[in-house]
Amino acid sequence: MGRSLLISAAILMAYLLFWPVPVDPVAWKAPTSTGYVGAFQANQRLRSLSFIDLKGETGPEDATIGKDGNIYVSTHSGKILKVNLATKSVTTFANPKGRVLGLEISADGTLYAADAYRGLLKITGAGGVEVLADKSSDGQPILYANDLDITRDGKIYFSDASQKFSAKDVGGTLPASLLDLVDHGGHGRVLVYDPATHVTKEIIKGLNFANGIALANDDSFLLIAETGTYSILKHWLKGEKSGQTETLIQNLPGFPDNINDNPDGSFWVGLVSPRSAPLDFLSSYPFLRKVMMRLPESIRPKPQRYGFAVKFSGDGKILRTLQDPDGNYAMVTGGLDVGGDVVVTSLTEARLGILKE
Repeated sequence: MGRSLLISAAILMAYLLFWPVPVDPVAWKAPTSTGYVGAFQANQRLRSLSFIDLKGETGPEDATIGKDGNIYVSTHSGKILKVNLATKSVTTFANPKGRVLGLEISADGTLYAADAYRGLLKITGAGGVEVLADKSSDGQPILYANDLDITRDGKIYFSDASQKFSAKDVGGTLPASLLDLVDHGGHGRVLVYDPATHVTKEIIKGLNFANGIALANDDSFLLIAETGTYSILKHWLKGEKSGQTETLIQNLPGFPDNINDNPDGSFWVGLVSPRSAPLDFLSSYPFLRKVMMRLPESIRPKPQRYGFAVKFSGDGKILRTLQDPDGNYAMVTGGLDVGGDVVVTSLTEARLGILKE
């Protein structure tokens, strides 16, 4: 019996130390989380949400306002829904048959989508789909298109969350995001598509899970949620700093997801989950992160149910937070100001949240 236990222990140790895993983690130093203090003081404001049932669909990841006044919503199935807030009617507008994450309406009313499986898409009024870009101009495939925004002259800025972990190939957007966050190898980037030339150029690279994208109302700068560093980045498009990227907000208490701009020049970002203390602790220990990936999935760190959206200004001032510590409406991906109310989106919920103001 003793020898059998010794052999079993040796096999287990060999497995934990040497079994191949898809990540090759890079050492970094996670900032010490300050938690829910100051501008992020915990509150119950998300408990006041009302809801629109999505008729069997789940994961209203992103929302945008159409020229017709309806809200267009992406879902886990890949379908794009059209939601009338007044009547609470929900219909399918299009089905790109991929995994749409980000949505945005151009100045002429055309709907565009960032599809994690298919790339940058144009959605026609008849519900048809045109793939605008599934690779950048240097030939690199777009493996995880995530979010987008559109300038007034029609250029489309969008994020490619990870060039290492394909959302389609590793079993979905959440598994791919978790792999990239554990790896922390700087595989994310930001691209711009020019409809005049049909060229897609990389403008920022080396990001740790490039996520939400939003433009200033005057197109002077671009904001990017870098989920893996708990940060919001600001990339200047005009002025003396044009081409420069700086950190606008750092050390957020959760993982930032989508960013949406508001008519008054402010922005919403969703914090899809609180930070993970084990992941922060292991940030400096890449070997141990490999060992962690060999553990059963049920005991690895995973997203927690805590509703959280943050409103902030273009200069990084926190203006407001909406929270639900109990996670009744959780995995919040973002917010959107609509006629004085706030539309709140989620990675997992079967309802669209509406906060009446």
